[in-house]
Amino acid sequence: MPHVLNLWRRQLGAVPGSVWGRGELEVLILADNGLTELSPEIGRLTRLTTLDLGHNRLVSVPDALGELTGLSGCLYLHDNRLSGLPDSLGNLTRLGYLNVGENALTALPEAIGRMSGLVELRAQHNRLTTLPDGIGRLRDLRELWLRGNAIAGLPPSVAGLGELRHLDLRENALAELPPALAGLPRLRQLDVRSNRLTRVPDWVAELPSLEKLDLRWNDCAPSPAAMAELRRRGCVVLL
Repeated sequence: MPHVLNLWRRQLGAVPGSVWGRGELEVLILADNGLTELSPEIGRLTRLTTLDLGHNRLVSVPDALGELTGLSGCLYLHDNRLSGLPDSLGNLTRLGYLNVGENALTALPEAIGRMSGLVELRAQHNRLTTLPDGIGRLRDLRELWLRGNAIAGLPPSVAGLGELRHLDLRENALAELPPALAGLPRLRQLDVRSNRLTRVPDWVAELPSLEKLDLRWNDCAPSPAAMAELRRRGCVVLL
């Protein structure tokens, strides 16, 4: 059995110093405790595989977070007050799931491209306007959740996300579908509800694995022929 310390919703206000001496810990849950800061001592817990810091009041996280290179499960940083993330997160090359949603992030670090183990990345409800070029190096990424940002475009490197299955771009500022999406062979679900789309390119009908396309609440009239082709293949199209 893994060594687990569950301090969820204990109204701690601060992490007890004794926690940093628990070097055997593999799972540490500190969610919903009103934490406003995190000690660099977190870097001592090198056996951690999962760390939950969600639902707190953190305005930053220390560089020492990047010393937790054993993290291979989940890192929850959602629902805090983070305006930035340290480049040291790029050291977490084994991490499979990262949730930084519901913060005040204006950008993701370029170093995120070094997190080669990521399968799911959630950055919904922040203040992002685009993604770093390094995002395209996440060859195993399958789910990317970006709802509720201010994204007006995506870098060409997104075409490198060959394993991406689910892309949520709801409630952003897209005036067109990013051309880089045309090269995603495994994309199954594309959600672009509530953007600023005025047209839908014909290449969307050539996405070979697309099963659901949600275009609702945009001011666009997609090509009837392209939509008919998608529906012929069994793709659900919502207009």
